[in-house]
Amino acid sequence: MKAYETHESEENYLEAILMLSQDRQHVRAIDIANMLGFSKPSVSIALKRFREEGKVDVDEKGSLSLTKTGMEIARSTYEKHLVLTDVLVALGVNAYTASQDACRMEHVLSPESFAKIKEYYQKMKPEKQS
Repeated sequence: MKAYETHESEENYLEAILMLSQDRQHVRAIDIANMLGFSKPSVSIALKRFREEGKVDVDEKGSLSLTKTGMEIARSTYEKHLVLTDVLVALGVNAYTASQDACRMEHVLSPESFAKIKEYYQKMKPEKQS
């Protein structure tokens, strides 16, 4: 059986672009560097690789956007983050710690395990009050 392969750094970068793009019209390399706490040169090297792999586009003004492939990876990672955070909060973990733990867990769960956690949580989660 093949082990589940993950690319944590790539997933973090692509997820960061997605999250930043929800709050602002233009996402730049410096925004990612600030969000992730990386140096601008490190971010530039990673973005060059993601462009070459067809995961990120950069326009003439330096604004970043995700390609279809990049968006799929980012959305999947972000969904894991949200669900895992919700599960941990529902179990009584404070929101900050839950978010930090989810950020690490989202990269090591196989798609099968995440699907089962999500399915179980959706059956068990408390109904929202109106």
